[in-house]
Amino acid sequence: MSYTVPKIWDYETVKNQNGGKFGGTNRPTSGATHIQSLPKGEFDYQLYSLNTPNGIKVNIILEEIKKLGKISGYDAYKIDIMSGQQFGSDFVDINPNSKIPALVDYSGDTPVKLFESGAILLYLAQKYGEFLPTDTIKNAQTLSWLMWQMGSAPFLGGGFGHFYAYAPFAQEYPINRYAMEAKRQLDVLNQHLATHQYMVGDDYTVADMAIYPWYGRLCLGQLYVSEHYNAYEFLSAHEYTHLIRWAKTIAKRPAVQSAEQLALQAIE
Repeated sequence: MSYTVPKIWDYETVKNQNGGKFGGTNRPTSGATHIQSLPKGEFDYQLYSLNTPNGIKVNIILEEIKKLGKISGYDAYKIDIMSGQQFGSDFVDINPNSKIPALVDYSGDTPVKLFESGAILLYLAQKYGEFLPTDTIKNAQTLSWLMWQMGSAPFLGGGFGHFYAYAPFAQEYPINRYAMEAKRQLDVLNQHLATHQYMVGDDYTVADMAIYPWYGRLCLGQLYVSEHYNAYEFLSAHEYTHLIRWAKTIAKRPAVQSAEQLALQAIE
């Protein structure tokens, strides 16, 4: 399909052409579109999220901390992004960027509002002294891999995942472009994990929690799979044997299993 790039991009011109899974919710502006009151449960932590890869990251650390006995629980609510709940006033007050996950910590005198999955992982790891090595070198490695994931996942999700699974029609150039990058990233992990049990040696850290929901679940055949497409097959994910070994190890953790199956309460 040919396309002539206009001199100035105009949303009004293209908004009716936006197809695909998220075409009806995307817009080029930020801020709330409607008044919304988010529920608040009995626990100190209130999670507003969705069980997407980014959401599962935070589920994992909350479940891991819970299983260590450092928190008694948390309340978890579903933000329905297809109906635009992420643009409600209360949610935007927590996350001006209108993306899940978002977390509020009510344990202190002043509520702490958190957004961006990597920031939430670091906040909880630092607060409870878990899953973030104190050793200077290991700490640096953990932060490096965590930031690698945060910077790389948009290519896997927003790039490859979108054009492969969610775009209104198949387009050869972007699929090839992002498949190339997705496979390069998988190879980065596979080569690293050939000589490491976890992302940082023998230490299970927030880096593992961040990377697994995206790359681990993809290599276990759980991401971008339906009757119409199969990313595991398309990307020949079976080739990344060290990554698969690591992913299976993470997937066996009881907290990870609870996180992947977390029941989110609906918001009226």
